[in-house]
Order: sequence, then C-alpha cells, then structure tokens
Amino acid sequence: MLQTRTILLLSIAGLIVVFFSFDVQDYLTLASLKSEQTAIANYHQHNPLSATALYAILYIVVTGLSLPGATILTLAGGALFGVWWGTLIVSFASTIGATLAFLAARFLFRDWVKSRFSALLQTIDEGVSRDGAFYLFTLRLVPVFPFFMINLAMGLTPIKTGTYYWVSQIGMLAGTIVYVNAGTQLAKIDSLSGILSPALLGSFALLGVFPLGAKKMLEYFQQSKIYANWPKPAHFDNNLVVIGAGAGGLVSAYIAAAVNAKVTLIEQHRMGGDCLNTGCVPSKALIRSAKLLSHIKRAKEFGIAKAEVEFEFASVMERVQQIIKTIEPHDSIERYRALGVEVIQGSAKIVSPWTVEVTTADGCKNISTRSIIIAAGAKPFVPAIPGIEQINYLTSDSVWTLRECPRRLLILGGGPIGCELTQTFARLGSQVTQLEMAPRLLTREDREVSDIVQARFLAEGVEVRLNHTAKEFVIENGENILLAEYQGQIVKISFDQVLIAIGRTANVQGYGIEELGIELSPHKTIATNPFQQTNYPNIFAVGDVAGPYQFTHTAAHQAWYAAVNALFGELKKFRTDYAVIPWSTFTDPEVARVGLNEQDAQARNIAYEVSTYAIDDLDRAIADGEAHGFVKILTPPGKDKILGVTIVGEHAGDLLAEFVLAMKHGIGLNKILGTIHIYPTLAEANKYAAGVWKRNHAPKTLLEWVGRYHAWRRNA
Repeated sequence: MLQTRTILLLSIAGLIVVFFSFDVQDYLTLASLKSEQTAIANYHQHNPLSATALYAILYIVVTGLSLPGATILTLAGGALFGVWWGTLIVSFASTIGATLAFLAARFLFRDWVKSRFSALLQTIDEGVSRDGAFYLFTLRLVPVFPFFMINLAMGLTPIKTGTYYWVSQIGMLAGTIVYVNAGTQLAKIDSLSGILSPALLGSFALLGVFPLGAKKMLEYFQQSKIYANWPKPAHFDNNLVVIGAGAGGLVSAYIAAAVNAKVTLIEQHRMGGDCLNTGCVPSKALIRSAKLLSHIKRAKEFGIAKAEVEFEFASVMERVQQIIKTIEPHDSIERYRALGVEVIQGSAKIVSPWTVEVTTADGCKNISTRSIIIAAGAKPFVPAIPGIEQINYLTSDSVWTLRECPRRLLILGGGPIGCELTQTFARLGSQVTQLEMAPRLLTREDREVSDIVQARFLAEGVEVRLNHTAKEFVIENGENILLAEYQGQIVKISFDQVLIAIGRTANVQGYGIEELGIELSPHKTIATNPFQQTNYPNIFAVGDVAGPYQFTHTAAHQAWYAAVNALFGELKKFRTDYAVIPWSTFTDPEVARVGLNEQDAQARNIAYEVSTYAIDDLDRAIADGEAHGFVKILTPPGKDKILGVTIVGEHAGDLLAEFVLAMKHGIGLNKILGTIHIYPTLAEANKYAAGVWKRNHAPKTLLEWVGRYHAWRRNA
C-alpha cells in the first residue's frame, strides 16, 4: 500500500513538474485563448473527433491534478462546441477530473490525516455522513472556495464516491452553462471577472442554500406529522418533567431548577436510582470490606507475623446499607425540594408529547410540560436459559439482600460487574466459579489487562472458566447444577447460588413510550440524536435507558446537554460531547481507561505509539506493597498528544483523572512531564510514563552535539 501511494504521489508530482516546466499554464490564459481561437477552430473543423477527445482529456488532467486553467478551458469549450455540446463535454470532463482529484486525496492523505487528527475528523465525518450531499451541493453552486480545494477536502471525508460524482455534476452545471455560454462570445470578453455578475452570484447563492433550507423544511413537516395526532396545550404547567431520579434524572432536575425553570421529578422507587441503591455505592462499600480482609491475609508482607480476623457476613452487608443511608441525603427528596424541584413519588406514564400522567398513593393526575426527559435507567439482563425459573438466581440488584455468604457461588459474566463481584465474594469466603463465554475476561480492555486480572483471581482461589456457554440449569439429587458447553462438550458445574452479571438492559416499557411510538435503537435503548432528542424533538432521553455508555458519570454528562437543550434548544442546541469518556473497573488491581487502547486503535486503523511505565518500579507502590500494574499511553507517531491511557494498579481510577483533564484540554505529555508531582505518591507514575515517551523521542543528533560541546569544555 505504501509503495503504491509513493508511486502515485511521484507520478502526480512529475506531471505537475512537466506542466510548469513546459509553461503549459501560459497557454491557459484568456489572452492566449483569444489569440489562438482561429487556429483551434480550424483544427476542430478538420478533426472534430480528435479535437473533442484531446479537449476532454486535457480538461480531465487539469482538474484531476488541481492545476490552474479550468476556467479558460470552459470558455474554450463554448467557443469550440457551442452551448449545448460544450456544456455536455465540460460537465462530464470537469466532474470526472474532480472525482479523480477527490479519490487521489482520499487514497494519499486520508489515513495520514485520520491518524493525526482523529477526534476532529470524527466530528467532520459525522456531519458529512448526515448532511454531506447538501453541503457539497451548496459549495458547488456558491464558489466561496476554489473547486480544487473542495475536491481535496472532500476526499478526506467518508462521503461515497458515487454521491460525490452526481452531486458535483449537478451542482457545477449552472456555473458550467454560464461559462460555456460566455465562451460562445469569446471576442467580447475582456476579463474573467465580468462573467459572473453580483446578481448572478446572488442567484447561485440562493440556489445553493435551497437544499439546506428544503432539508430544514422537511424536518419541520416531519415533526408536524409526528405531532399531528396530539393536541398541544395552550399553556403548560411545567417547563420540564423528568422521569427517573437516578444520576441522569437528578442532574437534569438540578440544572432546570438552577435556571429557575418549573421542573417536576418523578421517581417510582427510590431516589438515587441504581447507583445509590444497588450499583456504585453498595458495590464499592462491599469491595472496601473485602479488600480489608485481603490485606489482613497478607499480613506477613507488611512485617506482621500474625493477624486474624473474625467477621459476620450479615454485619458486612449491614455496613453496606448504612453507607447507603449516609449518602442518601445527597439525593433525597428534601434536598431537591429545597433546590426548587417538585418531587413526586409515583409511577409516570407519558400520555402525549406534552402530558405525563402520575399515579401516586393519593390518586392520579396529569402534568402538562413543554419538554420531557426520560431517565428511566436499566435493569440486569437475565437470559432465557432453560431451567433458570427453578433456580433462585441473584442479580446485581438483588444480591444486596443476602445475609448469608454463599458457600459455592457461580457467577455468570466476565465484564466489569461480574469481575468486581467475583473477587469480592471470593475474599468474603465464597468458593467462586466465574463463567465467561469469551476467551478472556474484560474483553473491552487490552489482552494484557485481562491477563493481569485473571492471574490475580486465580491466585485468590477463583475458578475462572472461559469459553463456556451456559446451556441449562438442572437440579439433581437436590443439588443445583449448570450444564455448560465447552469445546463441544457438556460439562457440569455444581453451585449453591448463582449470580447473573452479563449486562444490563434499558427500561423501555411501562411508562408510555410504546404507545407514543418513541423509537428504539438496535441495542433496544431509546434512540436519540446528538442532542439527546428522541424522534419527538421535545422528549429527551439520558443515561442507561439511552446509552451508549452505562456509567453514572456519563448519565450526568448527558443530562447537562438534555436539560439545556430542552430548556433553551429553540435558541441554541448543543451536541453531546463523547470525545473524552473515562471509566474504571474496581477490581484489585483496578483497571481505568480513557480514550483509545491498542485493540481499539487497531480496529479503527489509527496509527499510534505506546509508552508504558511499569508501576513495580514506583517508590510509593513499593512502600505500600502494591508494586504491580502499569500506565500505558497511546500517542500519534512522533507527537505527545494523548490518544488514550490505560492504568492498571492501586487507585487507577484516581490516577486517571490527570489524563482525562489533559485529553479534554489538549495538554500533551511534555506538559505533564514538566508538572511537579508530590514525592512519594502513586501519581508520580503519570509523570514517569510521560518520561518514557520523552526518552523514546530524545533528539539524538542534538544530544550528540551537546556531548561534543561538553567534551570540548572539559579540554578547553
């Protein structure tokens, strides 16, 4: 591929050199054309076919190589062939040449640009995929930019070649006719500037804007059609109604109240949603207790001859509930009412695009509202495995009701939730078997990350079974057994309790979206556009119910955009920014990531370099007895810009924050290296990782000269 690109680039460069070396550009001027008009016309009269072929080839070459002279050639087309034939020949020749320039730019430069400006190019690609044909048509009609620049720039986008060709041919047709027609009156033309009058340019501009205007009108009529069967209230009780008081709903309501909007927050169950009650908070509380037990087991590593601990599993689980109660006031009804939010505990149902029906213990009432934000969350996905109905299975929602630690616990799932609970229950005393269909754990992370986590699990007594597919649950002689397929054979796995942790599914039923016809994505989440809008523009969705990420912090992130767009979208709308999304898996060691890892970069064909610092060399990690893991940074070749970071080790999620900030604000590794980090801290690992990049890019030639300078100084 590289050799082909090199040959093509050299060929194009050679043709351009020939063009200017032989002063071909001097023949493609208005004065030259007028002086040679008679000779050219005579040749065409005696050799019509060859003259037409030579003209078309010359036109294609000039436009394909982005050389000056296309305007003169268009005038020549009118002078030689007349309006109709001239327009036909020029239209096809110019479009073919433009498409060749477009393809050359795509083949030669798109991968290079993509590897260096991937984030910017992704935004442009999304816009072109959505409205590329409309914008191209406008650019072709309104010559704000030279056509050769359009050819080269569009080659860097994902617009289809066929679309580029036909839009270019139609878009350039009006200008082609004007210049070809002018060419029929060549003798009367004194300069090129007089061909396009201001009035004609204005007409082109109006024609160019028409497609975009038509698109907006089409969107308006489509929206009108969506709302056609729903009577709109003359006035509204609310500016905003939020359904669901998890992270996304709470942030949405908070923002609305902060800007003095009338907002109602409806929650059917408990304030705080999954994160507070069954997700982030309880799991991290349980992980902390389990980690303490793991440290006590490692007492000898810290110079303590003997350490013993007695605990009751029920007490540990009660501590989890106490922590939830301690944090509850942050998300409480009282707090949000004090902020100015009307909070209703009840079930919500959207009965029209502007009306939400709320059912409480006191009855039912309707609330009219300009906008609605759906933050209904998700629930654990439970697969339809035969026999599962006869097993008292646990999920990440129900596991918190346990007060006796399962003796033999089977966990289905090797993702973040499955891995966190696997290690935690093993440390609490369960004999844990973890089952995963894939060939490794944590498949979204690089292979080395999976290997480190699995190695720790095995060392702590977890039985990890990869490439196993659950087929059926059975009870034999009073014992729970899972039949699983492994390498074409059925194996039996005995257990006392099973925990299903193979993902979560969006809550998309029971509150009216089916009746309204709110569209779902292929992933069975509520489909939203870049502004968090559903197919009803005044109804928005955020968090797990919308995806694409199922993190508390991304739900809150989306909520800002949804709330602002819901309240101020008629003035200004904001696209949700997913450029820098961090996450962490709270196993031991922790796994934290932001941006690309190696498998993502390879899948997207993005060129990268890797700088890795092994934390086993870090002073603080050694002192803490946590000398394991690494900081791995991906950068574009030769640059210190951060494409992505993976950290494995103690407090990896906390350490990642520095890189999240750096990526968000365009800070490179040189500035991280030049920032003071307290000694001795784990955060020094970030600086040392930046130092690895710096050493790999040391200016060798300059250092050689510096060495010579110092040698000279020693002998001076």
